Amino acid sequence: MAVAVRALRWALRAAATGPLLLDPGAVFAAAGLPGRLLESCAQRAAVLPARRSGSSSALGSILGIPAEKPSDALGQHPPPVATRKKEQDRLLRYQPDQPQNPKVLRIAIIGAPNAGKSTLSNRLLGRKVFPVSKKVHTTRCKARGVVTDEDTQLIILDTPGLTNHIKAKRHKLDEAMLTDPWDSVKHADLVLVLVDVSDHWTRNSLSSEVLKCLSQFPQIPSVLVLNKVDLLKKKFILLELVTELTEGIVDGKKLEVRSAFKDNPSSSAKSPLQITRASPPENRAPKSHCLQETDGAQKGSSVDNSSNMRASESSLVTEEAQGPKHYEPRDLKNMKGWPCFREIFMLSALHGEEVDMLKRYLLMQAKPGPWEFHSGVLTSQSPQEICNNIIREKILEYLPLEVPYGVIQVTEMWEEGPSGELLIAQNLLVPRKSHMRMLIGRGGKVISRIAQEAGQDLMNVFLCDVRLKLKVEVKS
Repeated sequence: MAVAVRALRWALRAAATGPLLLDPGAVFAAAGLPGRLLESCAQRAAVLPARRSGSSSALGSILGIPAEKPSDALGQHPPPVATRKKEQDRLLRYQPDQPQNPKVLRIAIIGAPNAGKSTLSNRLLGRKVFPVSKKVHTTRCKARGVVTDEDTQLIILDTPGLTNHIKAKRHKLDEAMLTDPWDSVKHADLVLVLVDVSDHWTRNSLSSEVLKCLSQFPQIPSVLVLNKVDLLKKKFILLELVTELTEGIVDGKKLEVRSAFKDNPSSSAKSPLQITRASPPENRAPKSHCLQETDGAQKGSSVDNSSNMRASESSLVTEEAQGPKHYEPRDLKNMKGWPCFREIFMLSALHGEEVDMLKRYLLMQAKPGPWEFHSGVLTSQSPQEICNNIIREKILEYLPLEVPYGVIQVTEMWEEGPSGELLIAQNLLVPRKSHMRMLIGRGGKVISRIAQEAGQDLMNVFLCDVRLKLKVEVKS
């Protein structure tokens, strides 16, 4: 039985990097797997073919672009993560199996806490390896994800939310939480600045920490990504946010928003907003209308230039502008946005809307250079780190206020079971008995739900059956 499970696991891993030629149901049934494992394996095999993006995206409705037929997602199927640390370390040490003319792009994703950075990273990777929670500071340290697509490798640097010393002390955060985002940007080729447009308290300006980080490395190209656009009922707000978050300048060109919705705020949010550009000066030939004027090489723009856009009452106009390339700290005090963004994307990382368009753009920005990882690597994290992060994610979801930030995780067992499943036992140490009661829940319902949901996520990461046991104790 164990041999059959191991063979099946490796078959799934092989299929993750290539087409699945056999009927998965027939293969699983022939292996004589138990019903629970059979069902989970069949579900994993069902998601191995490339996902299809939604035919009606948020940005498409904003721009009035007709819905298109779903297209295959970019890239090959993401590989699973090894269940043993030695195996993962050996894979990380492998010589990259790069093609003859490799390309690479290092991407740092920064933004305020809970903006959706890890959700976007998981979407780009095609598999959940970074923790995601509604609570702030779910990501506690920088981690790298790897996307390998033909001759191109994207290295995604998922970073903690930019914060300050006061907030770090309140949430009992390590010093690395303050320095990791800066260190990631320092080594990046491109910076994605993520903004949660559903948060009406923070969406109209970039945080001082984000502005400081961008001004510290003005030579590194940056891209503005408006996330959670699916939660906006009034889509015309996006045009106003673009102007505020870019200081009215994108890629060295002035922007001007004219919207008839201001005069009629009760207008339907579903009304399409068309984006056009002003008539160009006589010495310049007209270019395709977009959120900003782009060269023909930037075909991965956040707006499909080939789409037939009709003129309407709402417009975003571009004009040439020359702004300073370097900003002093005193300049940042009066700034709400960053005037040096190269591109703008509007998407929903949670639902995957327009993420493929962003991924296509990133692949096009890659430059010739050696790969850093073997194509079989999905993340630089160890299996135990992934496990700890996912369990902590669930704890953050189910415990109130500041309680989950004081939980200490201790792994007691990590081994392969008799049927090839991964057996994990972890102790959760809390400072008070009241916290222990909250974590266990009435009749053990809370801790059982945490173990069940975390175990399911781990099965999807490792592509094997996982049996997770959690025990709660008061730390001495």
